[in-house]
Amino acid sequence: MTSLAFSSQTSTPDSNYSAFPDTRKEDASTAASPKDRAGSPSVVGTCCLRLGSAWKGLMGECTKEQAFELLDTFYDLGGNFIDTANMYQGGQSEQWIGEWLQKTGRRGEIVLATKYTMSGVGGGKPVQQSNYIGTGTKSMHNAIELSLKNLQTDYVDIYYVHAWDFATSIPELMQSLNTLVTQGKVLYLGISDTPAWLVVKANAYARQHGLRQFSVYQGRFSVIIRDLERDIIPMCRDEGMAIHPWGVLGSGGLRAPGSPPKQGGRQTPHTLTGREEKVSAVLDVIAKRHNVPITSVALAWALQKVSQLKANIDALTLQLTPEDVKEIEKAYDFDFGFPHSFLNPSGTMAEGPQDASYIAGFGYFDYVAPQKAIAPHKGEINLPQRR
Repeated sequence: MTSLAFSSQTSTPDSNYSAFPDTRKEDASTAASPKDRAGSPSVVGTCCLRLGSAWKGLMGECTKEQAFELLDTFYDLGGNFIDTANMYQGGQSEQWIGEWLQKTGRRGEIVLATKYTMSGVGGGKPVQQSNYIGTGTKSMHNAIELSLKNLQTDYVDIYYVHAWDFATSIPELMQSLNTLVTQGKVLYLGISDTPAWLVVKANAYARQHGLRQFSVYQGRFSVIIRDLERDIIPMCRDEGMAIHPWGVLGSGGLRAPGSPPKQGGRQTPHTLTGREEKVSAVLDVIAKRHNVPITSVALAWALQKVSQLKANIDALTLQLTPEDVKEIEKAYDFDFGFPHSFLNPSGTMAEGPQDASYIAGFGYFDYVAPQKAIAPHKGEINLPQRR
């Protein structure tokens, strides 16, 4: 995507993904190097694609024809990364994506990701859900088999743990996920909405036992919700993992001052923070400065820190200045909390020893510059054909 990630609405994208280059050495020959991992940060993709009509009361309705039109447009604009989940729209999202892939014959061109942990079965009939939820082996087996059937494929490129269940042991989780890799059903592993300490523990176990590690982390991140800066982003830099945020456009809450609210069914109220209006005012100032929509500024901010579809892809060309970024981050007082605020009282995310106040007080020192998100490619996507 410079891998775009989409969320929050049934038929339109809402977030962004980027990756940091790896600086670690892999300890096991079977572990994938981040440089070889799927979803190159130089390509465009979608995330959290919740196509379907089953959730129309919550998120608005999207017909199959509209979904296919969205996917066609996305592909025509250079998109190649589709991310969904087994439980989106009660499984309908996977089914429609599978139909589109079969209809177009583009499976080999697409980086396809899905998730498990929450149940994707039911559909109105009574089902004993105990073996369809959580991150244990039985739930994993049931989920991957149904996802492959729905997606009409024999493998997925990235398989996410959708959320930690606070029950499955690290050895069981990583051994079972690695089995899917050795079976050829999964190429790479991702994890979503999980504490940083647990991801580090899981990857350490995988390295020690020659298993496939988590390659990408997906979590909520935007100009109004910056919690990933505390531990997740530093962890991903150190682990050599990609970052795939969801909710980058504020789940429908970011809009220019005076603009009417989104129509019913287009927002997910549980994700609103109460900071939307204040932050939107700052984004609006910067948007007018660059002559772009405020959603483009929100997306560009996320890129530099780590019509919806066309507007989001157009936002990849926007490069914010350091002054723009600082202005956005001053829109509200983000508290990093202890120990971060103790180690770096400046109120910014510590990126290395240069940000440690107890070191800087002893003199001037030179350090290696911190890693940055890969900047999006500008210009034509395809190279000229050779003759």
